[in-house]
Amino acid sequence: MEKVKILWVDDEIELLKPHILFLERKGYILATANNGEDALDMIDNEVYDIIFLDENMPGISGLETLSLIYENHNIPVVMITKSEEEYIMEEALGSKISDYLIKPVNPYQILLSLKKNLDTKRLVNEKVTSNYQKEFREISMALLDVRSLKEWVEIYQKLIHWEVELDKIDASGMLEILEMQKNEANSQFFKYVKAHYKSWLKDGDETPILSHTLMKEKVFPNLSHDKPSFFLLIDNLRYDQWKIFQPIIEEWFTIDEESTFCSILPTATQYSRNSIFSGLTPLDISKRFPHLWKNDHEEGGKNLHEKEFLEDQMQRLGLGENKMVYHKVVKQQYGEKLVQQFNNLLQNDLNVIVYNFVDMLSHSKTDMDMIRELAGNDKSYRALTKTWFENSSLLEMLKKIADSGSRLFITTDHGTINVSVPSKVVGDRETSSNLRYKSGKRLQYQVKDVMVMENPEEFFLPAANLTSSFIFAKENLYLTYPNNYNHFVKYFRDTYQHGGISMEEMICPFVRLSPK
Repeated sequence: MEKVKILWVDDEIELLKPHILFLERKGYILATANNGEDALDMIDNEVYDIIFLDENMPGISGLETLSLIYENHNIPVVMITKSEEEYIMEEALGSKISDYLIKPVNPYQILLSLKKNLDTKRLVNEKVTSNYQKEFREISMALLDVRSLKEWVEIYQKLIHWEVELDKIDASGMLEILEMQKNEANSQFFKYVKAHYKSWLKDGDETPILSHTLMKEKVFPNLSHDKPSFFLLIDNLRYDQWKIFQPIIEEWFTIDEESTFCSILPTATQYSRNSIFSGLTPLDISKRFPHLWKNDHEEGGKNLHEKEFLEDQMQRLGLGENKMVYHKVVKQQYGEKLVQQFNNLLQNDLNVIVYNFVDMLSHSKTDMDMIRELAGNDKSYRALTKTWFENSSLLEMLKKIADSGSRLFITTDHGTINVSVPSKVVGDRETSSNLRYKSGKRLQYQVKDVMVMENPEEFFLPAANLTSSFIFAKENLYLTYPNNYNHFVKYFRDTYQHGGISMEEMICPFVRLSPK
């Protein structure tokens, strides 16, 4: 490691000789100046890693020197002063100094400041890497004996935690190891879902909260007439994206509950979101609303009646007296208009708003080269969604909700996964087009690559005809037809898709918040 060069600027520099000798014995290289003018000349002619700057000096003051340093240089500056006056501290901090010390300082204070400002990145990198290496072993052992969906959620949350933490540091090697571990986890998760999914659909002690029970279990019990509630569903929001949004949202809200639910299969909007709002399985929706439900092969929009479904669910549960409105935001302009009309929303007991941007972003990666570049991997995908969120009408809506003192729920309908491994499927012309699941007659497929539902009604899915079946892709596979196989393999590789079985698609965030 190269030796650190320090410039110490103080009009009483001779009194600091013991401090300078102490640092030199620690291996640091020290240069000194007793006024701001000399310091500026030295900075123009030499590269320094950090500057210790006295606030009170004859000639140009420390604050003036600081301002002149930052005009042309990007060097960490530690301000040292005898004064404890608040305005001086505010001036210094407002100038984005790296640290602030009050005289008299001892050598160990100086050493600590150096460590904090120069070695933090290295120390954090080492600590994060070491902690993940330790947890890697624990997660690997846990994967050998997962016995419940709750345990799967815990594993997934740990993997996401470390993925987000490793994103912050220079640890590409560790990220590769984590990606391998996540792939292995998804492989085991697929086997678990394949073995247990059918039993989840039956009422019992081990039944998790699924799409069609979410509102009944998590939202409706927390409604009241004393203040409005806002239920925000961000289409296709993965758990890792929620964790990226969370620190921003916590500026205005306190998290009362952070949990997860499991999206039903297929993890596609037509099925999962309609089930959330209706409180019914897709099969029951098709029976109760035969004139509204459309199967995969049928023409027309598949999510046009969510408001009607939600009204029906509230009536069935005896909540019909609650005033509810439903909005779907598919364009930024509509989101902005909704913010402008916010006061009108306060007249309702429940405001349901669906935001479609994240879903649109994930699908855009398939069709737009620019988005492929900007969201080349999960790290950049998270960064892109964060950038959108920070500049979105959704964030403005959240601020309004916080100011109004209203209750807030944030969730999604399903997640998505970056697919990279093709698997061949053969079907007739009425076979569904989704890349992560297929429904249709006489499907031919690689048995090892999919979960099969030969009798969809056993899984509470409507079948288009008596011989229809469903298949769901595992891990990061995508289903392609033999026709123009090579073209479509290349076209869809490394795109975000949903509908199948993975932790990213099925384990969904649910958060209940109250304003600070």
